[in-house]
Amino acid sequence: MDNTKRYERLLERYRNGDLERRTFLGLIGAAGLAYGVQTPFARMAMASDVSQVRFDGWGGVVSEAFRQHAFDPYTEATGIRVVDATFSGADEYLAQVRASSPGEYNIAHLSGAFDYARYHNFGLTSQLNLDNIPNMAHVMERLTEVYWSITPDALSAVPYNYGTTGLAYNRAVISDEEMREKGASILIDPAYEGRIGGWGEWRTRIWYGALQTGQDPNNIEDMEAVWDAIRAHRDLALKYWSSGAELMSLLAEEEIVVTEGWSGRIAALQEQGHDIGYYDPPNGYGWEECLFVIAGSPIEACEELLNFMLDPATSIAVAEGQNYPPALDPTRVDLGEKVPTLPAFDPTGTLEGLTFAVPDYWNGNEAEWSEQFSRVQRGF
Repeated sequence: MDNTKRYERLLERYRNGDLERRTFLGLIGAAGLAYGVQTPFARMAMASDVSQVRFDGWGGVVSEAFRQHAFDPYTEATGIRVVDATFSGADEYLAQVRASSPGEYNIAHLSGAFDYARYHNFGLTSQLNLDNIPNMAHVMERLTEVYWSITPDALSAVPYNYGTTGLAYNRAVISDEEMREKGASILIDPAYEGRIGGWGEWRTRIWYGALQTGQDPNNIEDMEAVWDAIRAHRDLALKYWSSGAELMSLLAEEEIVVTEGWSGRIAALQEQGHDIGYYDPPNGYGWEECLFVIAGSPIEACEELLNFMLDPATSIAVAEGQNYPPALDPTRVDLGEKVPTLPAFDPTGTLEGLTFAVPDYWNGNEAEWSEQFSRVQRGF
């Protein structure tokens, strides 16, 4: 039997549910050893002397989903180990990468176009050969357009998932009606003093400050009003949270009753049985994340991992595990039963209902705004 057809038939049986994941990976591995099949996995295992790839991400349920549904099966198929780590924050991680030796950091789960542009400006982009990532054909075009506009000659990342930073609230304390009525302003409502939370990150604080002052977050005209709103939130909040795990803990333990939060993390809390509501206010913070390959990385091994992760079976399993919709175009790929129920999911594949940060606008103001937020955070 033709080796390529053998691989394709195995892949079809796996996608149809006729083969378990472990059985599928074992069969294609055996095919590669017995017949020299140049399947994607066998090719990488035989052609590369790379023993491991480093992956840095957000930790918690997101990392658990990656490990279970992507990293372990990839290692089983290729023999290449994925060493995953959690970064404490996007800005701190960028500083670590810039201070590192080439090849020390490989793939990062970054915040889409905003981080993509930042990394490119610091000379950290690589050049991916998309012929080695055929599963890019499944990805929504809307998500790749902005990357091509930044690096028109070659991509350094592939889109992977998207979501929103909306309002999460304890429904035993705050009703759905009150949330819809107050929207973003509920985060500066004195009625909830000491029971409010918020992410201690300048972009999110400014975005919500713009909403609280009736302004377009991508075209702020009165920054002093925004800083005043941020100070008001700071003074009313119990604390700023710094990770998805801390966000979930604060809500689950009822230390706070309202905060902005990441849609997938709130969905995870709801799955655990917590009566937490979620609301995206008008002009709420939409975002998409990418898998970014850092300059100096083993490109072929990284391309192989990216292609593996974009395979619909893998991507859907990860999406279901982390509760964020995948970058796959729902008009081209059957995403199953759970994904269409996730917060922020767009069945059209256009994402026209989400408001994204304009990279040039936010990157152009980063130096001034991040410094000022640090001052405000310290009480000034």
